[in-house]
Amino acid sequence: MALRIEDYGLLGDLQTAALVGRDGSVDWLCLPRFDAPACFAALLGDERAGFWRVAPAAGGLCTRRRYRGDSLVLETEWDTPEGSVRVIDAMPPRGEAADVVRVVEGLSGRVPMRMALRLRFDYGHIVPWVRSRDGELVAVAGPDAAWLSTPVPLRGEDMTTYADFTVAAGQRVPFVLTYRRSHERTPKPVDAERAIADTEAFWTSWLRGFRYEGRWEDAVRRSLVVLKALTYKPTGGIVAAVTTSLPEQLGGPRNWDYRFCWLRDATFTLQALLGTGFVAEAKAWREWLLRAAAGDPADLQIMYGIDGTRRLPEYTIDWLAGYEGSAPVRVGNAASGQFQLDVWGEVLDGLHLTRMAGIESEEQAWDLQRALLDFLEGHWDDPDNGLWEVRGDRRHFVHSKVMAWAGMDRAVRAVERFGVEGPVDRWRATRDKIHAEVCDRGYDPGRNTFTQFYGSKGLDAALLLIPRAGFLPWDDPRVRGTVEAVQRELCSDGFLLRYRPGADGDVDGLPGAEGAFVTCTFWLADALYGIGRHREAYELFERLLDLRNDLGLLSEEYDPVARRQLGNTPQAFSHVGLVNAARHLSGADPAEHLGGGR
Repeated sequence: MALRIEDYGLLGDLQTAALVGRDGSVDWLCLPRFDAPACFAALLGDERAGFWRVAPAAGGLCTRRRYRGDSLVLETEWDTPEGSVRVIDAMPPRGEAADVVRVVEGLSGRVPMRMALRLRFDYGHIVPWVRSRDGELVAVAGPDAAWLSTPVPLRGEDMTTYADFTVAAGQRVPFVLTYRRSHERTPKPVDAERAIADTEAFWTSWLRGFRYEGRWEDAVRRSLVVLKALTYKPTGGIVAAVTTSLPEQLGGPRNWDYRFCWLRDATFTLQALLGTGFVAEAKAWREWLLRAAAGDPADLQIMYGIDGTRRLPEYTIDWLAGYEGSAPVRVGNAASGQFQLDVWGEVLDGLHLTRMAGIESEEQAWDLQRALLDFLEGHWDDPDNGLWEVRGDRRHFVHSKVMAWAGMDRAVRAVERFGVEGPVDRWRATRDKIHAEVCDRGYDPGRNTFTQFYGSKGLDAALLLIPRAGFLPWDDPRVRGTVEAVQRELCSDGFLLRYRPGADGDVDGLPGAEGAFVTCTFWLADALYGIGRHREAYELFERLLDLRNDLGLLSEEYDPVARRQLGNTPQAFSHVGLVNAARHLSGADPAEHLGGGR
């Protein structure tokens, strides 16, 4: 059985990432990039699907672990009857090939150790041809090749490579796993000690640009490191998570592939990056956004591949049983073909934010926005699948309409403030028409709350974003009523659900339930602060920080009954929520880019 989701730590080289468990096992790694097939997939099945463990021969979970400073150099330690030992793990920023570096360091006594490597390409499906060459282990299967370099003797048994050795106090034993396409030349050897030093130096240098004043500096710094680690450096795209099919309900079917880039995350991510000083990363994300959104505005998708790929066909991998039996395991995401109206608003809002931040705006960027606005004008009153990608009937979701309003509003502001050209009177009229309709059809005066969709009896955590979008000010009675209704009806043990799946006749068209949504609960803390309930906001924010694992990582959801993390991990949306809520609760204006609310 796999470890709990929170038992995993993150390594990354800005092109892919690995998950390392408390037992010293790498149970998830896709090579050569985030969305490639996994060569270690034990996380979604068992050890037959591939893993790489370096740990005391007696096994067991570690005694303690930590990241070295602000870096992604992971130190895992065991205290055993024979002595103490540390395993240092790192993925240096990508050079000519992808490397995973592991160094065993003896701390005291003499500890028997065991290394076990089981490479299985294509999500555990393909067994490579393994041989020894020039003192290295070489594994090849089709387009994939990997090399393992270490000074300790290796042996093969049951289609797995082992090394048994003893480490004494002061000794250091390196292991380097390198990946490259099989048709390319053998990569140059990597010095393990230098690679670890270089990795630590990279992260330390990167964080020198950090800017935040508030009481949660350590949490904000770690979340920003996670966001950077989820960035695909060649394109600037930021994946939603490094995993696929970690369940929203243990044993259930709500298992999705999150190794792609969602446009809905654009504004939130840009707020987090720009608000903490990382302009270069924000600019790279903006450039990815412009490339991905280019083309026919009618064909705008909710998500794209890390290089802007549009086709993300969804299929299932039947040979993997799924995390704790949560099947099916999915690759690709069929939601990429959904119509989600809010995406047009999200893109326009994100590009407006970068313009407000002083990031230069090319003429073609405004041309793209004009095309998006033309589409939005003609389709804002269409029903859609909504922010949460429901697979039931399309509806007139209130959040979608609010973001359509936001898209038109940002266009008006661009003309008024920056002097760009456009039919501002027409845009202003459309903006006002959307606003009036939402207030008329999306608001329930009897309950004093906006609803999930027109005529709905259910609520939606995304309604908390109404004031953040500038649609209504924080002191509007309808905003306060909505915040209080969402808190009252969607909270589970104090943490917020996205919505009630069974409301309004099974709104999302899927069986089963899900856990509390982490970023939505950050939105609630943010909203409580916005309506003046500051102490309650602080308390909720602190509770959310307690959901992080010992390394500061958050997944997508949390089960307040089982008290464990759920969903894909680490989740960019959760960490973005943490950063933005921390900034707001520390005094930053969450709508500073809007120039004031309506």
